Amino acid sequence: MIAARSSEALPLQNRNSPELMAPAGHYSHVVMHRGLAYVSGQLPVKPDGTDLAHEPFAVQVEQVLRNLDACLACAGTSRDRLLSVTVYVTDIARWPEFDRLYARWLGAHRPQRAVAGVAELHYGCAVELHAVAALD
Repeated sequence: MIAARSSEALPLQNRNSPELMAPAGHYSHVVMHRGLAYVSGQLPVKPDGTDLAHEPFAVQVEQVLRNLDACLACAGTSRDRLLSVTVYVTDIARWPEFDRLYARWLGAHRPQRAVAGVAELHYGCAVELHAVAALD
């Protein structure tokens, strides 16, 4: 059975973290809807806009995770409320290193996760991730 569609749509809330560089394209850092926060892809870019593409992989991962924390905070949630994380890496052989850093950052919480090896990422970065988190 298909539920009847409400004539009044639930509002979307778009937010940008003041701790990050403003979006360089037509998107928001986070969109919130129906109790979920959808976090746009986070690259290893510092708040001043400096990309870390030429830094070691671990430095890039740590910046991406800091950026994710900033996005979650601006939505009023945190990493322990993550439901799903998708990770893109340009060298799948770096996956064990990413997993070690990610596990240290996340602790005992284990959200759903997917990893994809990709040919390239913006600015020549080695890692990007996006996520979905619960708000309540």
